[in-house]
Amino acid sequence: MSPEGSVVVEQVWKRFRSDRHRNLLRDEVTRLRGHMKGTGQRGWRWAVEDVSFEVRKGGSMALVGANGSGKSTMLKMLVGVMFPTYGRITAAGRIGALIEVKAGIHPDLTGQENIYMFGSLLGLPRAEVRRRFDSIVEFAELEDAIDRQVKFYSSGMGMRLGFAVAAFLEPDVLVVDEVLAVGDATFQQKCLDRMRDVMAAGTTLLYVSHDLATVEAMCEEAVWLDHGAMRAGGATRDVIGQYRRFVEDTAKVQHHVSSDLQLTVRGMTAIDGGPVTSHTPSELTLEINSHVARTTKIVLGLTEGSASPVFLTEHTTRVDAGASTLACRFPHLPLAAGEYAVWATVLDGDGATLLGWSPVGHTQVAGSPLVPAPTGVVRLSPVVVNSSWVDG
Repeated sequence: MSPEGSVVVEQVWKRFRSDRHRNLLRDEVTRLRGHMKGTGQRGWRWAVEDVSFEVRKGGSMALVGANGSGKSTMLKMLVGVMFPTYGRITAAGRIGALIEVKAGIHPDLTGQENIYMFGSLLGLPRAEVRRRFDSIVEFAELEDAIDRQVKFYSSGMGMRLGFAVAAFLEPDVLVVDEVLAVGDATFQQKCLDRMRDVMAAGTTLLYVSHDLATVEAMCEEAVWLDHGAMRAGGATRDVIGQYRRFVEDTAKVQHHVSSDLQLTVRGMTAIDGGPVTSHTPSELTLEINSHVARTTKIVLGLTEGSASPVFLTEHTTRVDAGASTLACRFPHLPLAAGEYAVWATVLDGDGATLLGWSPVGHTQVAGSPLVPAPTGVVRLSPVVVNSSWVDG
């Protein structure tokens, strides 16, 4: 028997009936012919395809991927809201889940009644729920609304209640979907701190978020889902690195480039000829091909793969018609070791966009690795800042 808190997903498939916008006789005949011929799959779509992973008791696993990749479907199967078409899921112990805003919260009951109802569903004695009641209400910041029916709560209030109940009743497995985005930044920090607390007490975490920095700070392992299939699984930083590269490649296809200007970037090179590190002078070489001479403003940013830059630098210059090169030099790079994407945008003299914000190259930086994140930190920063300390 698996220990309480462990989660095992074995070759799970899940399908749904495809959306149908018409209800015509010929559509029904087509469906029946498909069954007669033995196809049997017409009118269905696969939301999850052959996914397997395992989370040990007290571990933390993130599911990442674009919208529609099957993350929420997988979580709903984990908590028993729906069942796999094929395969098996074993989640041992009590499960506290927050998959949708106000999920599991009855709108006609008060906040207090919902807390006791949720505790009963988890199999907790009423006295145990009563012991934790004040902590739940205080965390959810609902002291003045706990006796009000939940249908009169805002979305943020409902989310705060749902998370507080799920996290403070100490489940063996805590499942949290993207719903934390509803809360403000201060409450998001509180939620992340609370998740760290329950993990330290032995609770297993399954977490879905598009905020990759938070995923990296919270979870030891990750699974990348793409159109229901598992593209990668393993250490969080490795999986997120692969997913970020995929996002960059997609952005390259989608970004806007004018027909008369192209910009590419070669990787970072050390000016002194040695390896590129965080501490040696280095430069990026920009290759520009313009059909006409113009004044342009070039903005460069180094990112960890998303569109959010670690830092920006910009330069206004006169670009001649034809091919030319431009070097951007850095006296040092305040970056931790790792691979970074170079994003850029180019504006003409009137401020019109010639190149939309998009990835244009990669660079590898050696040097100091990231230090382990202390408890309570929401985001990991890839910036390494040198400092000196003087004891008093």
